[in-house]
Amino acid sequence: MTTEETPKAHLGRNVRHFRQKSELKQDELADLMGDPWTQKKISQLEAKATIDPDILEEVARALKVSVEEIKEYSEERVINTTQYNYDSSTGIVGPNNHCTFNPLDKLIESHENERKLYEALLKEKDEKIALLSRIFGKEG
Repeated sequence: MTTEETPKAHLGRNVRHFRQKSELKQDELADLMGDPWTQKKISQLEAKATIDPDILEEVARALKVSVEEIKEYSEERVINTTQYNYDSSTGIVGPNNHCTFNPLDKLIESHENERKLYEALLKEKDEKIALLSRIFGKEG
């Protein structure tokens, strides 16, 4: 029997997310954290999937977020949340497919265009029949 584990968060990417959300560059975060932090060390930290709890706490303090926020942040969850709507009154979750137009209006417009095209073709056919009648009527 196999059990599927939820993938662990890549803490370095999560740190980068919160740093960018705070509109900080790596060197600015390093300055906030003080010695011995440098831009290069922040870059290396953001590349790590796991981060020592003491360092994570220090980073969280500098970014003014909780350690749990960094640990729990998931880009995938954010993407899924923006792609689906949650209706609090019904509790229904569904795709985010709000139309910026009324689909019935588009269907009616399509039928009207077909009708206009059909009428134009009939008129053209009638004109050709009339032309042929005049040509063959004069010669015959």
